Amino acid sequence: MPGDEVEHARAHLDAIYREEAPRILATLIRLLGDFDLAEDAMHDAFAAALERWPREGVPAQPRAWLVSTGRFKAIDTLRRRARFDASQDRIAGELHAEPPEADEILADDRLRLIFTCCHPALAPEGRIALTLREVCGLTTEEIARAFLTTPATLAQRIVRAKAKIRDERIPYQVPASEELSGRLSAVLQVVYLVFNEAYYASSGPSITRADLSAEAIRLGRLLLELLPEPEVAGLLALMLLQESRRAARATADGEVNLLENQDRTLWSRDQIEEGVRLVEQSLTSQRFGPYTLQAAIAAVHAEAVDAAATDWPQIVALYRLLAEIERSPVVELNLAVAEAMRDGPQAGLARIDALFARDELTGYSLAHSARADFFRRLGDHENARHAYAQALELARQEPERRFIEQRLRELGEKK
Repeated sequence: MPGDEVEHARAHLDAIYREEAPRILATLIRLLGDFDLAEDAMHDAFAAALERWPREGVPAQPRAWLVSTGRFKAIDTLRRRARFDASQDRIAGELHAEPPEADEILADDRLRLIFTCCHPALAPEGRIALTLREVCGLTTEEIARAFLTTPATLAQRIVRAKAKIRDERIPYQVPASEELSGRLSAVLQVVYLVFNEAYYASSGPSITRADLSAEAIRLGRLLLELLPEPEVAGLLALMLLQESRRAARATADGEVNLLENQDRTLWSRDQIEEGVRLVEQSLTSQRFGPYTLQAAIAAVHAEAVDAAATDWPQIVALYRLLAEIERSPVVELNLAVAEAMRDGPQAGLARIDALFARDELTGYSLAHSARADFFRRLGDHENARHAYAQALELARQEPERRFIEQRLRELGEKK
């Protein structure tokens, strides 16, 4: 095969891995009933494709080819194990006798897998960690930062969750309609954590991760179609409204661009209009929850023609209501920022200091950055420099680090 065709096949495979690997893995998990076996099978399938596609060409249905190849690789693995365990031979025979139909291969198994990972038999922290790892492909380190905990702790949660699913034979299926509501809260939390990682990447060279935000929004749409509840609509509205600002959140050089400085003509009006419509529907139902309230806050920002026109009293009121129904130090941090905008930086500083006094968010870089900004606005450059230095020590995202370093340089020039 000519060299350019070989490169084409490899590039095609790389693109499929980036875009389709989570879906392929979800289907293999359903077909094989085992996380680890499915992961090994998927990697074996991609390895086989890397060897064969440059010679034979890219198949007409590459995802179906990879699922089928992965399944047969798993059968081979089970056959080898059967020499030591007769039960493995029975399992391999069952898999071999029931080849997946085309609609099974092309079906969206990721939603099914999310509900499996969020099964009530699993510990809450295990549900979320496992789903982020297996459904969305986040690394253990990324998930740990989202949870403000350590990678080792997250790894143990994932191992325990997998073992629970295996030992209790938890089925890979979307629950029956009467069970959906009880399972929804954990699923919504998972989807939003995925979006959070996309909206504000926990590490790396970029501020955002468009691949993850698109995936979270896609999952949100699927959930709303499956279960048209107000809070599902609220979560989708929140993600759309936040995503609408992505194009303006970084400068042309990839640097952090604060909300107050963003070019609002770059905001996606289509996403804003859809998000506002969804949040209004959810609020009207009177059965909304924390995601709808956060979406309402985002809508207030989205509807302001410029930063000066922002209705900060309304945002403060919404954050206070949110804090009543969902006690969270991050919500309180956002309330501190809103109060600082409405009442002055001293008000925000008092609330953040109260958080730190309770040993909450002391390891969160954005809390130190907010505190530093309040000091800066008060003219207290010494304390601002100290707070920015603490934020810099904790920051893992390169644009955030450069932003903090720029602030420190500016403060150094204002001695």
